[in-house]
Amino acid sequence: MSPVSRSAYDGYRVKALRQHLGIGQRAMATELDISVSYLSQIESGDRPLTGTVLAALAARYPGDWTAIDPSEHGALFAAVIDACSDPSVSDVAPSLQDIERIIRQHPLIARRLAALHATQQRNLAQLRALDDQIDANTGVSNRLPWEAVRDWFHVQQNYIDEIDREAERIAAEFAEGPPLRRFETRLRDRFGVTVEALVGDETVIRAFDGQSVLRVDPSQPAETTLFSVAHQLARLEFGDLIQSIAEAGMTSEVGRQLLGAGITNYAAGALLMPYQHFRQAARDCRHDVDRLRQRFGTSFEQTCHRLSTLQRPGALGIPVFFCRVDMAGNITKRHSATRLEFARFGGACPLWVVHEAVAIPDRILVQLAQTPDSVRYVSMAKGLVKPSNSFTRMPRRYAVALGCEERYAAEFTYADGLRTESAATPIGSSCRICPRADCDQRAFPPAASDLSINPNQRGRIPYQLGSPF
Repeated sequence: MSPVSRSAYDGYRVKALRQHLGIGQRAMATELDISVSYLSQIESGDRPLTGTVLAALAARYPGDWTAIDPSEHGALFAAVIDACSDPSVSDVAPSLQDIERIIRQHPLIARRLAALHATQQRNLAQLRALDDQIDANTGVSNRLPWEAVRDWFHVQQNYIDEIDREAERIAAEFAEGPPLRRFETRLRDRFGVTVEALVGDETVIRAFDGQSVLRVDPSQPAETTLFSVAHQLARLEFGDLIQSIAEAGMTSEVGRQLLGAGITNYAAGALLMPYQHFRQAARDCRHDVDRLRQRFGTSFEQTCHRLSTLQRPGALGIPVFFCRVDMAGNITKRHSATRLEFARFGGACPLWVVHEAVAIPDRILVQLAQTPDSVRYVSMAKGLVKPSNSFTRMPRRYAVALGCEERYAAEFTYADGLRTESAATPIGSSCRICPRADCDQRAFPPAASDLSINPNQRGRIPYQLGSPF
């Protein structure tokens, strides 16, 4: 059945999508290239959803529209548009009207095209993961426990529903007062645990005696102290639940311990920043991290990390990516709810602003970037310094980055200083999996690329690239 001839007028789905995105009718009408009055009539059920409008919805909001409209047509539109706009094919992409006509007249061919593209994407992802995992010297794939834990969080989309909902319930029972006092009161009254200063050990930030005393390093920032107390409370409040999730998620004992520690940190963040309250605050301040961290008493990094976990079905935050990069360029923490892919191992693209931020602490840098699949992202990065408690111990220096696709720029305060109509910085995931043949910053060729070398001529890199992957 053609999407135009569907008996039900599904304008309520369009309204649900617009409300989910938090945008007005004028903004959505502009993005769909229709009039405001036409959109209003669609939402009220006075006008049908034509194939052209459905195609525009699927093209402009691929993931969101598929979630709002779970019908085969909605998913097929998004999948075929994705296949037809694949940048690895240099031919001119068909128009939305052509795609709508193909789906209406040749649905079997459309499904086949979408399936082939999905298979190609899975094969590329497997190739990239295999290339990252195989040791260049031994040729053996060795996934370490911490890598397995990282992949577990990725599969969960960085969201653990049981933990988050229980954390909301507990947070609603907290006593009144400043955040640290609330957590200390809960620890004392419910579990008989008091908090004291830790002295005499420069290597430990927090230490629990297993019974009644939690000691924390008094030289750490207030946000670190608060998180240490929240972490201990999370261990006691969620102990059985965390253990059951970890046992189901990992096969090795070390993996279960690492996953348990990661889930406990997640639970601490959920207690400090309860989901619905934090999500609404983020929307109200347009994801201004400094305003959020002051409101919840958390650090810049903790707040960025929490923004990347807002993946509750039916109550999503805007899809963001988040990562932490050290002075050597290693990505030590990562998650992406966007189409942006991080390299599983090694460093990130040198053109990404996060590397510059590492060298400039306490200053926020912004960037408009474009990945090889032609998706544009607004990102911000800030260099941070974790102080040590002794002159003999070097402070930790690193940077965190947070970003979203350009279409969410109106909800991301860091986009205000960017001219989104200007050219974007071309970035990739890492040199190993980036197909750009004209990058002056390339460190080494991508995996499976054909190389050619002209002994009589040298460009900015000492070889020419053929077709990658």
